[in-house]
Amino acid sequence: MRTKSRFHLPALLPFLFLLAACGSGDQSRNLEMVAGGGGIDDAVLANADADDANWLTYGRTYKEQRHSPLTEINEETVARLGLAWSYDVGNVRGLEGTPLVVDGVMYATSAWSVLHAIDARTGEQLWTHDPRVDRGHARYACCDVVNRGAAFYRGKVYTATLDGRIVAVAAESGETVWETQTTPKGEAYTITGAPRIADGRVLIGNGGAEFGVRGYVSAYDAQTGELDWRVYTVPGNPADGFEAEALEAAAETWSGEWWKAGGGGTAWDAIVYDPELDMVYIGVGNGSPWYARLRNPGGGGGDNLYLSSILAVRASDGEYVWHYQTTPGDNWDYTATQPLMLAELEINGRERRVIMQAPKNGFFYVIDRETGEFLSGTSYAEISWATGMGDDGRPIENPAARDLAGGVFVQPGPNGAHNWHPMSYNANTGLVYFPVYDHSFVHRVNDAWSYDPRTYNIGLDFKNRTADAGEDVTATGRLIAWDPVAGREVWRVEQPLPVSGGTLSTSGNLVFQGRADGTLSAYRATDGEVLWEFQHETGIAAPPITYSVDGTQYVAVLSGWGGPEVLFNSPLGQGNVAPSRVLAFALDGSASLPPPQPPFPPIEAPRFQLAASAADVDAGRDLYAPNCMRCHGADVVNSGATPDLRRSTTAIHESFADIVLGGLREPLGMPAFDDLLNAEDVRLIQAYVLARARESAGGN
Repeated sequence: MRTKSRFHLPALLPFLFLLAACGSGDQSRNLEMVAGGGGIDDAVLANADADDANWLTYGRTYKEQRHSPLTEINEETVARLGLAWSYDVGNVRGLEGTPLVVDGVMYATSAWSVLHAIDARTGEQLWTHDPRVDRGHARYACCDVVNRGAAFYRGKVYTATLDGRIVAVAAESGETVWETQTTPKGEAYTITGAPRIADGRVLIGNGGAEFGVRGYVSAYDAQTGELDWRVYTVPGNPADGFEAEALEAAAETWSGEWWKAGGGGTAWDAIVYDPELDMVYIGVGNGSPWYARLRNPGGGGGDNLYLSSILAVRASDGEYVWHYQTTPGDNWDYTATQPLMLAELEINGRERRVIMQAPKNGFFYVIDRETGEFLSGTSYAEISWATGMGDDGRPIENPAARDLAGGVFVQPGPNGAHNWHPMSYNANTGLVYFPVYDHSFVHRVNDAWSYDPRTYNIGLDFKNRTADAGEDVTATGRLIAWDPVAGREVWRVEQPLPVSGGTLSTSGNLVFQGRADGTLSAYRATDGEVLWEFQHETGIAAPPITYSVDGTQYVAVLSGWGGPEVLFNSPLGQGNVAPSRVLAFALDGSASLPPPQPPFPPIEAPRFQLAASAADVDAGRDLYAPNCMRCHGADVVNSGATPDLRRSTTAIHESFADIVLGGLREPLGMPAFDDLLNAEDVRLIQAYVLARARESAGGN
């Protein structure tokens, strides 16, 4: 296996020609292509903007603007939009994926990294591919067992699995062509992001910073699965030497023995490729642990490069070119892994090739993507961690938010003012469309924290969540249209629930977006007026797409509630758990859905009795937070498809220890925690769960 020991990323050569067969809406090209999409090569992907029928990559084109030139569905006709078909993915877990559509076939991923091939005209299942993810690995998923999509290249579909594999699947048959383990097997890495293709290579990052790992991005030969190169995003142990000069320079901004907890910096979502510049841009995540003073004990260190940064490297060999750090010395889980978008904008009378991002920290950035020059950074949300942006592109910090003495409310919280939910850009309106989440969070540092590879390593004091400063903020959400040149909001739509999904823009002067309450809406792109709505029975977080088959335009979206939203108890639409589905719409569509699931009944007081004192319940709460909350919700309030423990039956409570310690339900995704908890710990957690059930029943 050839591995280049440098600071790298993949290679992609610029293509300076257009294929006439790739003309807009040209279905003849589809008929001439090799069966199974074998003609989707580097030239086609580099010029995907010329193909309005298909949705070939995660962001439709390499620029990831998520804008379609299709106009059959437009502001005049959208009122006729109706359900064309639906497809049940076979579970009730969260869906975050962007489907691909290649020559009339849709490729959609669902929970547990399962890949579905669907007839894009009818919704008929063609095949499914289940990579059989180790269900016990769910304990390392910070935010559900979700998957954000696939990549397509030369007749193969590429998916990444929660347990760290890249799998190449034959597009025609659904059979595995090759697979390779891209993370250390059994360690606390996960993958939920979509792979990208660049000049015959498959690019993939990973997650796991909350548990304490070292982030990196890998490139694999798309035909063989052979590892070509790997780029690390934070420096490792200096005693082992550095993989590149850029990492040696980065190490000067760290102190102490940061590498023992990995350092973090996982690239769990955004990876964008520019074939003209031969550049790849990586969105780099938070530190491990979250808090700078724990990563750099004794007050040393500094910016901790390349945490919370946009990192640019040569696609041909992975050589470092530039970086821009959105949150120097990140102290609040303000990742820069949020969607990256390429565009050409006229700024001060000069056309600039830019990269745009609205990361968690609340600032919207426009950066010159050739040089890394900071062009603008303006707050798009209410923030308290900083008071503004310096001319040098460095945020002006609020000292109290850096010190976090005694516990401080900081806005936005770790879920970010904008998270992974894709945004879209319409060059005709000059506007970027994305959801905004206003909320705050109590940051209280656990100065007694020590690294434990089996569990959370964020350094948060779970036992004492009081605050001595700041103000709790009522969570709200909205959709905004943002002018990236002027650096200002143009319009907004306040939404009934705080968290909503990604967006799609079209040349029909439309913006599509789903919401937590199951509503899919079409807005007029110029002013935000609601023109059409459809109600599904479960929440929508995934971004819509649009495509055309046989001259008919469709809009499709994955509907299934889960992901990080369950941590903050954002509700399911109708108060039930409905099947997760793919929904496809067309003009005059007349399909119908099965009758909705009945809503949850009121929570009843548990009959199971367990002797426990008030102190036991408090101790159980402190154990529940770091071990159970990430799947079952804060305060034992679950808004996702994993079990709401307040509703546990007597039989469940009688088997509680066997489930938590013995792995009785590991095949269903509930791993054993016998390496972290003992029987007394389980008793205390159960006492807390029972207490919360009684409290909830009393409030009915």
